[in-house]
Amino acid sequence: MANNRFIPFSRPWIDDTEIEAVSQVLASKWISTGNRVREFERAFAEYLGVKHAIAVSSCTAALHLSLVVAGIGSDDEVITTPYTFTATAEAIRYVGAKPVFVDIHPDTLNIDTSKIEQAITPRTKAILPVHIAGIPCDMNALQDISQRHNLTLIDDAAHAIPAEYRGQHIGSIGDLSAFSFYANKNLTTGEGGMITTNNDAFAEPLRTMRLHGIDKDAWARQSQRNIWHYDITTEGYKYNMTDIQAAMGLCQLMKLNKQHERRRNFAQIYQTELAKFPQISTPVAPDNAREHAWHLYIIQLHTGNRDEFVEALREANIECSVHYIPLHLFNFYQERYGYGVGDFRCAEAAFERVVSLPLHPGLTEDEIHIVINTIGNFLSQMD
Repeated sequence: MANNRFIPFSRPWIDDTEIEAVSQVLASKWISTGNRVREFERAFAEYLGVKHAIAVSSCTAALHLSLVVAGIGSDDEVITTPYTFTATAEAIRYVGAKPVFVDIHPDTLNIDTSKIEQAITPRTKAILPVHIAGIPCDMNALQDISQRHNLTLIDDAAHAIPAEYRGQHIGSIGDLSAFSFYANKNLTTGEGGMITTNNDAFAEPLRTMRLHGIDKDAWARQSQRNIWHYDITTEGYKYNMTDIQAAMGLCQLMKLNKQHERRRNFAQIYQTELAKFPQISTPVAPDNAREHAWHLYIIQLHTGNRDEFVEALREANIECSVHYIPLHLFNFYQERYGYGVGDFRCAEAAFERVVSLPLHPGLTEDEIHIVINTIGNFLSQMD
């Protein structure tokens, strides 16, 4: 039977709480970086159990500033994964460094830590892993490699809140972590990001660099007699978050655990029901329920044509996506760095099979079962 109900791939979980919080900021007439940003930073740091949280305008900005403060620069190399959104490698290019790709593990889709050391050269200065779909990378192995080779560990945690690794929140383990609050993320401020670190020497420069290198932002200057006076103490960028965004972020943080529970429950239904189809591989699911953020639910299709599968779902009013086209397959990375087809076979093989199914707290169990039944109908036609 045809499905007449449109099932979106992702939607932010926003209600009157966020609307009221944003309205209060608008009524206050202070809408740029101010007290709400500071409150959000404190609450975020407390949630993760980390010393410092620095709010910025995007995860890309968070990655860029993390690389800058870590001293990564021209002609350096940063090891990362080709199986990610372009922002990960893009930020490496911002500082003049080269993204050095290492292939992924075919099950988790995360960087294969067993292949990292063979990619290290005298120019390597950092490792930048990505927690794909919200399942943590092997942080113990990454820390061990980073420490033995004196490398900075900067993790791209865009998908990872509120995932944990062996009882510790992602964001509290690496030297620096970068979070995304984009519209489809588990915690959203529309646009926005956060840098977390336990390193005092990183935190203060980050706070200054995110707003033009100015030693005191406008909110801080309001409490002083000469509110017009400030100094430029370091290089800077326009990467600050607004109080409008932070007010929304505080509300989202308060219901993060609840929305994670809904994501986890929906993922478990997918896991149970889709396991009945041998033509599909379901995501790796750790025994500890807190060890996966379930930002994305990525299956791997082992029969038929992936693009036809996606089209069949869309014809059934089910929105889905593909994460990701490996970066080394894009013209820019091939022309700039000499990467080519066949360089990272696990990433390429996964790309040919993956489909991201709808997963967000606004779904219903009925909608999850509609997705599952539609998949079953497609697969039955393949037999």
